[in-house]
Amino acid sequence: MESSRFAILWLFSFLVLTAQWRASSASSDDFLHCLGTNSNGLHPQAYIPKSPSYLSILQSSINNLRFASPETPKPQFIITPDHESQVQAVVVCSKKHGLNIKVRSGGHDFEGLSSTSNVPFVLVDLINLRAIDVDIKHNSAWVQAGATLGEVYYRVAEKSRVHGYPAGGCPTVGVGGHISGGGFGPMVRKYGMAADHVLDARLVNAKGEILTRETMGEDLFWAIRGGGVSSFGVLLAWKIKLVPVPPTVTVSIVTKTLEQGATELVHKWQSVASYGVPKEAFIGLHVGVVNNNATIGGVERTVQATFQVLFLGPAAKLMNVMDKSFPELGMERKDCKEMSWVESTVRFAGFPSGTPVDILLNRSSLPKTTFKAKSDFVTEPIPKGGLRGIWKRFLKEERPEMVIGVWGGKVNEIAEDKIAFPHRAGNMYLIDYVTNWDGKEGPEASKKHIGWIRELYDYMTPYVSKSPRTAFLNYKDLDLGRIGASTYSDAKIWGEMYFKGNFKKLVNVKSKVDPGNFFSGEQNIPPAITN
Repeated sequence: MESSRFAILWLFSFLVLTAQWRASSASSDDFLHCLGTNSNGLHPQAYIPKSPSYLSILQSSINNLRFASPETPKPQFIITPDHESQVQAVVVCSKKHGLNIKVRSGGHDFEGLSSTSNVPFVLVDLINLRAIDVDIKHNSAWVQAGATLGEVYYRVAEKSRVHGYPAGGCPTVGVGGHISGGGFGPMVRKYGMAADHVLDARLVNAKGEILTRETMGEDLFWAIRGGGVSSFGVLLAWKIKLVPVPPTVTVSIVTKTLEQGATELVHKWQSVASYGVPKEAFIGLHVGVVNNNATIGGVERTVQATFQVLFLGPAAKLMNVMDKSFPELGMERKDCKEMSWVESTVRFAGFPSGTPVDILLNRSSLPKTTFKAKSDFVTEPIPKGGLRGIWKRFLKEERPEMVIGVWGGKVNEIAEDKIAFPHRAGNMYLIDYVTNWDGKEGPEASKKHIGWIRELYDYMTPYVSKSPRTAFLNYKDLDLGRIGASTYSDAKIWGEMYFKGNFKKLVNVKSKVDPGNFFSGEQNIPPAITN
């Protein structure tokens, strides 16, 4: 009797699984057929989970290894288009078959939202759409969304030593998401954000149409510059405005530990870096933990502050600025290295002095890690006691970091509603808190490290922006609210943290261009009314 019952149950399970496999196979065939008939004869390269190279392609651009585990939800299809019409086909067919779309250009999304989802989805990897057409005569360039910042910097420098683009310091970041979130980098005080220098764009909307600035209208063009393009469509390319840079710039990197007076220096740095130096000077700050080998009795951990300076001019002029505004740092002429602007992008990426600039073309030049990050804007100097509280918490964590970018200058002079990116006047600097760990340690380790950074974030509450406490979209943080495809009131908390008063207009734009909320996801802008 028991054996017969087992046989019946086994047969039933087999039939169910067989039916599911056939349905899934039929669904795959239908979707792929749809792609072929909607791509103007240019069938895109598509991968399904049983494809031999599916997993390697999926993991190739996942830079936060928290989202590369076997348990992470994976796409039903990976599409690597090499023509704009193929992106249109993916939108049309995903909509027809009830699939969500995730798009990645560089894969640096802090919360893995460019490569994973909790609903059935298609991953569109734009790695083949990375052409860069530089027009020095008109100080501009068309850059496809799959290009990296390093590729942009290299191609601009090929044409001119005195042109640059004010974007981020990590060369493997893709331009599609970077610019759409605002795009912060070491020329921010001289020229503002990357998104402040966008002249035009090409975008596939929810209907599968390709729009330009002229056809999308100024409201949508406003929204995708700092409001996150994933809420509104699939970005194909940006037309960016290049900016002038001097033929010689200067980079200086000075490190100080607690024992060398780091607390006093960081306290002074806060006011100097934001308001005490000319726009041509960017004095960024990185705080981490190192071993202090000089300590008597053995190796002990200590906090180290690294002051990272980019000056758009010669070293002699930088020394005059520092001697006048920040002599306490003790910068000497030997600490200053003159170079071209493109060489400075290599140095600011963390590569050793003298590294060839063609490293910018290597999309996997930086190591991948397992990490959690959060962000804050600071409007008033943190007192020394507050800094000491940070150091105390840092010494309890294995690999903590704070990457701090200075505001002031041009970025503060632009109106908050000029584009969707709102973080302007009143801000002194931006903090990116990061904790890194070995992903092989298991879920308990992840829980521990994520708990640590959340505790640090809570500690920082009195020292950062308020009403609302603001955050940077490029450093997306799902702790701010895990509801994405939801109502305006549900999304308002994280929406106002990222976008301040611009959130309401972003919702209005979304309601007009994607009322059905096809481009949905966690922390995507919702339309005003959703189901």
